[in-house]
Amino acid sequence: MSNTRLLHLFEYLKQDPNDAFTLYAIAMEYATTDAEKALEYYQQLLQEHPGYVATYYHAAKLYAELGRRDEAETVFRTGLAISFQKNKMHAYNELQRAFRAFKDEEEEG
Repeated sequence: MSNTRLLHLFEYLKQDPNDAFTLYAIAMEYATTDAEKALEYYQQLLQEHPGYVATYYHAAKLYAELGRRDEAETVFRTGLAISFQKNKMHAYNELQRAFRAFKDEEEEG
């Protein structure tokens, strides 16, 4: 994680605290170093910007990595429904593949 990049992102967030892309970028920065902090930003996005479909893939994967499988499944299913409704088929297909892998892993485990 680049501290400089994160500082810039927080500066952008001060200018526009409701910008979904900035929140998403902050979550992505934290995802590799502080999963709980990343999750806070993903949760904020899911609550405040449910139509920002990019969030669902990464939030669901992080929930799964943290062993929070029920929450991961809920996020996957919600993301699939929203991306389909918004006709975001690339996001839908990516989520569908990730969800299948998630369910296959569950069956193997």
